[in-house]
Order: sequence, then structure tokens, then C-alpha cells
Amino acid sequence: MVSQDNLTMEQVQEKMACLREVFPVVRLLDGAALEQMEIGKKSDADISSSCECYAFWQKESPCENCISMKTLKTKQQYSKIEFIGTIMFQVFSKYVQIDGKDYVMEMVKALDEDTILDAEGRKKLSYKLEGDNDKLYRDALTNVYNRRYYEEEVKSWNRPAGVAVIDIDDFKVWNDSYGHRTGDSALLTIANVIRNNVRKSDIVLRFGGDEFLLIVPGVSEEIFSKKLNQIRKQIVESKLPGFPRITLSVSIGGVLSMGEDMEHAVAHADRMMYLAKTTKNKVVTAWDNMNSSELPGETDEAQKGVMEQILIVDDSVMNRAILSDILEKDYRILEASSGVECLDVLRQNGFGISLILLDIVMPEMNGFEVLAFMNRNHWIEDIPVIMISSEDSERYIRRAYDLGVSDYINRPFDAQIVYRRVNNIIRLYAKQRRLIRLVKDQIYEKEKNNQMMVSILSEIVEFRNGESGLHVLHINLITELLLEKLSQKTDRYPLSWSEQYLIATASALHDIGKIGINEAILNKPGKLTKEEFEIMKTHTLIGASILEGLDYYKNEHLIKLAIQICRWHHERYDGKGYPDGLRGDEIPISAQVVSIADAFDALISERVYKPAYSYEKAVQMITNGECGSFNPILVECLVESQDRIREELLKQKVYADRCAECSDKITKNDNMSENSGGGGNEFQSFDTLMNRYIKTI
Repeated sequence: MVSQDNLTMEQVQEKMACLREVFPVVRLLDGAALEQMEIGKKSDADISSSCECYAFWQKESPCENCISMKTLKTKQQYSKIEFIGTIMFQVFSKYVQIDGKDYVMEMVKALDEDTILDAEGRKKLSYKLEGDNDKLYRDALTNVYNRRYYEEEVKSWNRPAGVAVIDIDDFKVWNDSYGHRTGDSALLTIANVIRNNVRKSDIVLRFGGDEFLLIVPGVSEEIFSKKLNQIRKQIVESKLPGFPRITLSVSIGGVLSMGEDMEHAVAHADRMMYLAKTTKNKVVTAWDNMNSSELPGETDEAQKGVMEQILIVDDSVMNRAILSDILEKDYRILEASSGVECLDVLRQNGFGISLILLDIVMPEMNGFEVLAFMNRNHWIEDIPVIMISSEDSERYIRRAYDLGVSDYINRPFDAQIVYRRVNNIIRLYAKQRRLIRLVKDQIYEKEKNNQMMVSILSEIVEFRNGESGLHVLHINLITELLLEKLSQKTDRYPLSWSEQYLIATASALHDIGKIGINEAILNKPGKLTKEEFEIMKTHTLIGASILEGLDYYKNEHLIKLAIQICRWHHERYDGKGYPDGLRGDEIPISAQVVSIADAFDALISERVYKPAYSYEKAVQMITNGECGSFNPILVECLVESQDRIREELLKQKVYADRCAECSDKITKNDNMSENSGGGGNEFQSFDTLMNRYIKTI
């Protein structure tokens, strides 16, 4: 059987025939001809005899931004917009290998108004692309996501999530001893265990040869720890077909990211995994504060694996030995003989190190240079340093403290003083980490509760308004993406990540005032009369009044933002909006962003009084001022973010459809249970349904 990586021409022709159901033009470009054309282009040689790909686009020379050439070089899929006259085309290029030779497959579709508004065509196209992307982003052996999916789709995440690196213990030994088929079987078994213990919304990736990455959005430390230990336990209990004596095990490192850079979170989890690797078959998380006394029944070696780690950095073997003798009973000791070696150990173990004992005078890189490097990389904020030196001048001591050391100890050592100071610093930082974790947990719970209540209220409004429940989700997502782009474009509106998050959350309440509007006006299919429109406009004031009446919560920042958004999301930048006729930056930026998000979603969504416009048409209408005047910077943000908005909204719709399917299945099952004799209180049934629904998604 021919693999997907090396197809036959017959297989490719069959694939192209299927694609022509969606794309009017599907063509193959010979890789060798493309390369010859590129060589001729660079050398100004005659290329008339080589591939005339450009002639298809009615051009006299090759395209400057040839995506087929880019696809050939990188073997990745690309898309671009191309024109013939005034007609716009979307072009997709995909690398294929046919009978051992390189080719590029181009798929071309005209983007006219009819095509854009054709829902069935959009559906077909989405399914085709989704299928291709799925193959592109899936590991061929385990069918979980691959490293490419992480690099292109996940790496840029900054959402709160549990992140775990899962590494197979002794994988190389199995491969060398029993062959690669056994190794493949182990990978498949472990991948299935991980996948069976997580939700559909969680992400499982094969991150390396014997390494998996697990990302669980919106999870607490307690639940995440239980989940990781559950995965570890089930892997140990699993058996490989044909090899009953082989016991599988994994080392797992886990962290909780509260919205920081995903790459940083993965690196942190990786360091935790290497700590677990010291004893194997362990789960080590960033919030672990275990010590030997908490591990009854463990061997000495296992206890050492979870001890706090101290790094001793000194070019003197004798000094390292003295310090090690003082501390090794209660701490796991790492050593480095120079500043350069110290940085290597830090890169390998990172935040798994609880304390550094650092000498000043060393070859290659001295202690002050190490401290300067730690400051540049912000390591000094998480890893305390005690300076150990025979230098006792005030200048040295002051410089050490200026560079962030926690303490300074002069040689010769007093064993009791060294031990006490080390112990005190480690305990202090442990308490600090616990405090930070507690605050993070409280923030997370508060944000989760805020989101839940806001979602309930907004869904009530949408239900009464007769609009799709997706409208609230759309506004939240579009607001979030516009704020992200705004923060990248200008410092004019200095919004922190948490501020952006709160604005996006509060956006869901923008139309809560419609609770007070007569349903006949809300759901009128035709144009409103002047009198009806004046009544409709009052929803801004009603919404603000409702929220201002929440005496107990009115000082909460979320509520203050929601009040701004409710009252002023129909104001316009030129002062021609309502209810107060505010102009320019008199309108809070929160209301400005939600205003343009609301207008855009109203255009691309079907309403009782209008059909849905295409994304391109909606952007054009807003840009041309057909929906009123908006902040020019926000209009630029919308234009630049439209492709990402389209992509994320499509993902959101797919997810919502799947949730609806799950909910329908659960409802059907509950009805069957009731018909077979199970009754119960109406409220109990609802609670059961919700709990099962949450578990399902």
C-alpha cells in the first residue's frame, strides 16, 4: 500500500476529482519545473521553456509572491488572494509527492458575491479544508495532534490552562531491546490512555519521539493533579499486546498557566518532567511542596527525587564538598564548577532549583555575570541566590544585593549559619509561591464565576431577543481579538491583559437592557417606525440602570466596565450616536471596541429584518462608514484581524454544534431513562443534565 507521503498519479487524480466538487480549478505543478523557473528568475535567464505557471494568471512573468514555490520549499500548505482583472480568486497550494517526485497541487476558487453568500458552498469548502488540515496536523501513528499543530495553532495561546509534558520512561531501551514495533505499540497505548482521560476540548499532542504534551484549558490545580495521576496510574496498569511482562511508565511534569506565554509554560512543565524523571513513574507539578516526611514507605532514592534542589556554584572542589556535606541530608545537591556550567544546569533544570549558592570569583564567568544573566532572563525573580564568598568588602556586598541576591555569607563557613540561612530562604520562597498560587486560584474562581453569571444573563437576553445564542459568544470573541490587535498597534490605550479579559467578559452584557423592551418591537421583521426606534434606543439606558442598581457589586471593576458598555456601545466616533452624543475618546475604549464588534457581528449574522452579509462586505460597509463612524484605529484593527476573526468564529461554531449534539444526546438518554421508570424531581433532572453536559464537553 502506498503511504500518504508518496502517492501514485492515479491516487492524486482521484483526489483532484473530489476537490473539483468545490474548486473549479485544481491543477498540478511539477516541482522540477518550478525550481527551474526560480533559477531562471534569479539569474535573469530565459524561462520561456520552463514551467509557465504565471501564464495561468495572465501575467508575463512569475509572481513575486509565488506560494507554490514557497510550498515546494517548506512542504507546508499556504493560501493567498490573486486577481485576474477585477475578479478575485482564493488560491490554496499543497505539497504532494507522486511516484517519488515533488509536485504542488493548486486549488483555485473565484470569490464573487454569490460564492460568498452561498451557505452550502461555504460548508463544502470548510469540510474539505478541515479534512486536509486534520491530516496535516495529526500524528500518523497515534492520531493525536502533532508538533506542527503546536507550532502553528497552539504556541501563540495565552489562555489559562493546565500544561503537562508526559515522557515515556526507558523508551529507547524498549526500542533497542524489542524493536520499533514494540515502541510503536507503547506510543499508541499511552496516547489512547491520555486521550480517554481528557475532554474533547483538551489538546493532546505528540510533542517528540517519546514525549506527549497535554493542554487542559480552565482547570484548577487540584483537578489537574488528579487527572495527571490518574493518567500515570492507568498507563502503569496497561499491558502491551504480546509483551505481558513489560510494564509501561511515564514521568509527568505539570504547571498551571494563568495566561502567560504558552512556550514559557511548556518549558516550565518540561523542567518539572525532568524532576519527575529522577525517580521515574512520577507526577511532579509546579505547586508540589513535598518533602521526605510526607512520603512514608518510599525508598531513599525516591525520597531524594522529590527533595528541594540546591545548586552549588564554586570553582573550588573543596568548597563544594563542604557545602554539600552541610546540606545533602535534607536537600538534593547539584554542582557547577563555573558560571558557564551554572547556566547550563539552570537551562536544564530551571525552576526545579530551589536555591543557588554562588561564588563570586570564578573562571570564564564570575558570580556577578551570572547574576546579571539571571536578571536579564527574569530567573532571579523565581530562583533565590545566596552569595558565598571570601570577599567581604562593602562594595562587593552592595553590588551583590543590587543584583538581587537574597543573602550574603562570608567564608570560612559556619555550618549552622549556612544551614539556617539556606533553610529560611527556601521556606520563605515556598510560602511566597503558595501565596501567589492562592491568589491565582482566587482570581481564577472569581473570573470563572463572573463568566458563568454573565453568560446566563446574556443568554436570557438573546433568547428573548429571538437572536442566535452565538451572538454573545461572537461579541466576546471579536472584542477579545480586536483588543489584542489594538495593544499591538498602539500605546494610546494602555490595557493590561487582565483589563482586556474583563472588557471581553463584560461585552456579553451589552444588550441586557433589551429585557425592558417590548417583544413586538424587539422581534419585528420589518423596519422600525420612528417611534419604535426611539423606544429601542432606550435599551442602552435601561441596561446601565439595571447594573447601576446592583448596590453590592457596583464598585466591582467588571460591573463598571459593563455599565460603560451598556450605555455607550451605540455612540459613534463623530458624535452622531446615542444616548449621549459622545464624540471621539469621550467614549470609553471598552464601549468603542464592543460597538464595532456588535456592528460587525450584526452584519455577518442573519436577523429577522435582514440576511447575513459576507465578511468582506461587512468590513467594506464599516470601512466606508455605512454603519456610522468608528475609531479609525479600531477600523484598522478589524481590517487586519478579519481573517483570524473568520477562522476563530468558524471554530466556535463547530464547537457549539458539537456541544449541541452532546446536549441532544444527553436529553434523549434522560428521556429514555424516565420512560423506563426513572422519575425524579424536575430540578434534580436539570442538575444531572448540566453535570453530565459539562463532563461531556
